[in-house]
Amino acid sequence: QVQLVESGGGLVQAGGPLRLSCAASGPALSGFVMGWFRQALGKEREFIAAISRYSDGTTYADSVKGRFTISRDRAKTTVYLKMNSLKAGDTAGYYCAVRAGIGLSSASATYDYWGQGTQVTVSS
Repeated sequence: QVQLVESGGGLVQAGGPLRLSCAASGPALSGFVMGWFRQALGKEREFIAAISRYSDGTTYADSVKGRFTISRDRAKTTVYLKMNSLKAGDTAGYYCAVRAGIGLSSASATYDYWGQGTQVTVSS
């Protein structure tokens, strides 16, 4: 059973940085695509970024491109989301997810395992 635990959320001023982490445990995680999504109050879950199994490919939502960076550690079991130049509109619950399929995906339905989320609040 795959388990994902996010951390690093909190309250930050607009323009500031924050780094989220997601520690994964379970079988063969190094072979999985890992991604980040977010969901603001009253809105649908939104794709943020994903990183390939061997960290040789990434994809980002247009809304965060150039501000957010996804990475994973050498063991491939922890994924990070470095967020810079945060805006009030980035306020949301942030969730990491793991996809057993091959290939990067922005569709939440293609991810198999999810964490409980960590809240990010950006004050303006």
